[in-house]
Amino acid sequence: MNPVVKPVAIPLNGLTCHGKFHNFRPPFSGLQPLYYGLLPVLPHLSSELDNLRSRGLYRSLRLVEGAQGPRVRIDGKERLLFCSNNYLGLANHPVLKDGADAALRFYGLSAAASRLISGNMEPHRILEHRMARFLGTESALCFPTGYMANLGVVSALVGAEDAIFSDRLNHRSIIDACRLSRAKTFVYRHRDVDHLETLLGSRREYRRRLIVSDGLFSMDGDLAPLPDLVDAANRHNAILMVDDAHGTGVLGASGRGVPEHFGITHGVDVLTTSGSKALGAYGGFVAGNAKLVDLLINRAQAFIYTSALPPDACAAATAALGFIETRPDLREALWRNVHAVQNALNDLGFDLMGSQSQIVPILVGDAARTMAISDHLFEEGIYLSGIRPPTVPEGESRLRLTLMADHSEDDINRLIQAMADVRTAFF
Repeated sequence: MNPVVKPVAIPLNGLTCHGKFHNFRPPFSGLQPLYYGLLPVLPHLSSELDNLRSRGLYRSLRLVEGAQGPRVRIDGKERLLFCSNNYLGLANHPVLKDGADAALRFYGLSAAASRLISGNMEPHRILEHRMARFLGTESALCFPTGYMANLGVVSALVGAEDAIFSDRLNHRSIIDACRLSRAKTFVYRHRDVDHLETLLGSRREYRRRLIVSDGLFSMDGDLAPLPDLVDAANRHNAILMVDDAHGTGVLGASGRGVPEHFGITHGVDVLTTSGSKALGAYGGFVAGNAKLVDLLINRAQAFIYTSALPPDACAAATAALGFIETRPDLREALWRNVHAVQNALNDLGFDLMGSQSQIVPILVGDAARTMAISDHLFEEGIYLSGIRPPTVPEGESRLRLTLMADHSEDDINRLIQAMADVRTAFF
């Protein structure tokens, strides 16, 4: 017999926020809404949460009390932020905010529909044109997120009669995209093109074959061997897809990402990227030739069956692209910080796992010790997150340190001193 589920009344006493929203209370805050919980039906939740805690894998949310930048307020205290993807410091830049504000006032808050219904608005078209020009492709298409862009393009390109060849350390969005596509997936060893070619040579029976790799790996900070991947795709008549979410804006002489870094102008068939990393904005993007984009408009479920990116987000990303093109000094400042930190941490004896970028993993190994170090640094005023399974393999838990262009010399020195203390206390 099913248990009787009774409504649980939870009072709504208002929200307390900092800054301009201090002591903000929602309208009708005197009302007492009811939350209809199904607690009797889910008795296993407590045990599952306890299991995560016992294994050092429990996660909780920390509230940032203001805009993203080198310093943020958390729990009422200013802390140095060294775990953000805001690589060029644009997430709170006036140029982006002005662009978003103008679009917000003219176009409103939302597209209010999918792109194929009535949600296809002028800011989408402008952003797609600018993104394609920036990346050097014929065309581009906006998705609400980078995750959805990867889901959409992979499942549109290949199916049950096809094969995917995926780097072992690809982002989770690529892993999920491979599963959604129903194609047979073969995983090659990280950055091992010889292993990839062996797999390609022995799997010729499939209708289409897709090679997919991160451009800059988000947890290890190293680069895909892109010239070799292009050669392998050409030799084996395979499609090559690169997710350059963390390279766009950062790598290459003009910030156009991993292909520009390697001097590659042809050979990458599908390029995906993100607006929420170096661009400081939002959205996901697929870039390639016009026929690819036309196919995605017709077949990418993650594009067809969701509301369009809000107009102000489009405008902010568009402003970011123009800003990046005219401000090479931002990349120069970022790379000065990267080299200073990597050199200092190497001198202290940390294992940086072969990082080649602004993403600097510091290998710890044990998940519990990783989080103990992260918590210690947090109490010392440095927010540097620990990364544990399932995000990374067992035994490879790490601190994922990321640098920004607007970290000051004092910020960098304070980080290095804190890590010297960590080296003494925890290793």
